[in-house]
Amino acid sequence: MRQKIFCLALSTILLALSFAAMVQAADKIRIGVTNPNLSFLSSRIAVKKGFFKEEGIEAEVIRMRVPVMLTAISTGDIDYTMVFGSVVRAAVRGLPVRVVASLLDGSTHALVSQPEFKSVKELKGKSLGIESYSTTTEVVGRMIFKHFGLDPEKDAKFLALGPDQARLAALKEKLVQAVVVAPPADVEAQKMGFNILSRAYEVFTFPFIGVGTSVKKIQERPDEVKRVIKGFIKANRFIRQNRDETIQFLAEWSQVEPRSAASAYDSGIKVFSLDGAIPADGLRLVIEQAKKEAGTTREVSLTDVSDVAILRDAQRELGIKAR
Repeated sequence: MRQKIFCLALSTILLALSFAAMVQAADKIRIGVTNPNLSFLSSRIAVKKGFFKEEGIEAEVIRMRVPVMLTAISTGDIDYTMVFGSVVRAAVRGLPVRVVASLLDGSTHALVSQPEFKSVKELKGKSLGIESYSTTTEVVGRMIFKHFGLDPEKDAKFLALGPDQARLAALKEKLVQAVVVAPPADVEAQKMGFNILSRAYEVFTFPFIGVGTSVKKIQERPDEVKRVIKGFIKANRFIRQNRDETIQFLAEWSQVEPRSAASAYDSGIKVFSLDGAIPADGLRLVIEQAKKEAGTTREVSLTDVSDVAILRDAQRELGIKAR
């Protein structure tokens, strides 16, 4: 009997030591996001549901502005970012960064206006609030305007106002006539009496949120990059397959009511990728927009801004057929 108790105690101790060793061995990484909203929820889910931990990753999700984030990626102060278009634009300008996966294949952003405006065309000559210049919010605003026959260079005045809540505040104070916001801020805007004139994914598609990192990280830590991608893909699959629990996570993270979180989920769930693949056509669209902003006509290939070799390895290990 004593021998059995001793063996049981020894097994428990060894298991605990083994678990401690696994925790200590986990790669610690930092992931940059801009807002605690639906667009960046994959990072929150991957941490809370243990998908990163399953891959031997201990992740810290840090909120920061895009310009700071890109500098931090280049210097190694953070390891990964979820902004996609901004990484592509930085790569076009020559920064040693690349996108390695796409998590959202369309923008969840919405163009929201003052109540008196009933169509996008009515915003001609008006002020449009965005997060900051050369970010996805500006790109989305410009592309929506262009889709509805307006010239974003002449027909709109873009104002950098900061986070979603700051943009809604500016709209409420009538400092601007319209803003570009992401869920759940779009639902909140509707409750405040503002109009949703257009949703980005309804008029165009392109990789919007993904995984970006430095060329150095790709070259020196490809296995870590692969495990991070796997954690994100697992999170996306959970989000697509578990509506109620995901809504709870979103409500807690965004600090909104469950009803608002549910509306945000339902309005944006269609764009969450199940495999992390980067659509080539969509990526070319992002590259062309980045070239235009950079004022360059030089040829920019897909491999100049992306690296999908590691993604394919991650997909194979998850049993996903590449597309």
